[in-house]
Amino acid sequence: MKPIATKNAPGAIGPYSQGYYVNGFVYTSGQIPVDPQTGEIPEGIVAQTHQSCKNIGAILQAAGVDFAKVFKTTCFLADMDDFAAFNQVYEQYFISKPARSCVAVKSLPKGVLCEIEAIATE
Repeated sequence: MKPIATKNAPGAIGPYSQGYYVNGFVYTSGQIPVDPQTGEIPEGIVAQTHQSCKNIGAILQAAGVDFAKVFKTTCFLADMDDFAAFNQVYEQYFISKPARSCVAVKSLPKGVLCEIEAIATE
């Protein structure tokens, strides 16, 4: 197991790592839409989805892979009414159409609207 860490994605806000590289696979922690340079959270589901995807991308890049290598994601939405807008942004990044679970949850850290985690191969 090898931890993945990059300053181009938000640091962990709890006892976890940004991601791990294990036996040829990259596992990212869930990424909320925090801008790693400013610590700010953009407003609205579109901007938040873009930021969450950028954070996933930074971790993938730190592991030496990209979005094309992602084969599974899990997505969390604070409001399923945001599903269509979330998908419009999500599909711009995850062009390989990985297997996915997308669920609505009661709340997310820092009151954000979405969170995304990914599993990729080398």
